Amino acid sequence: MVKINLIGRLGQDAQVNTVNGKNVINFSVADSEKYKNQQGEDVERVNWTSCAYWTEKLNVANYLKKGTLVYIEGKPEAKIYLNNKTNENIPQLHCRVSFLQLLSSNKPEENQF
Repeated sequence: MVKINLIGRLGQDAQVNTVNGKNVINFSVADSEKYKNQQGEDVERVNWTSCAYWTEKLNVANYLKKGTLVYIEGKPEAKIYLNNKTNENIPQLHCRVSFLQLLSSNKPEENQF
């Protein structure tokens, strides 16, 4: 099994949806890396991962707000989207979340979901 581990901040508030009678919490997580390029300039690259957390524990969505720091584990999925403006195929990483831990200071007592 391929597994992804990710620490990052939510880019927007999570959304709770129902698909085929099952609950899913959708959110996106940004992680960044800083490095110096060949010219010695500081560069920051941000990677976005969209996440789907299929769970009955919908109360966690109350804590998944923009800027919240999270740790997630799950199964990675690569998808390609067509950018209608540029007519280019854009790859994007998705994660089917199996474990979620809140790392921000606004976390509840039970912070693992």
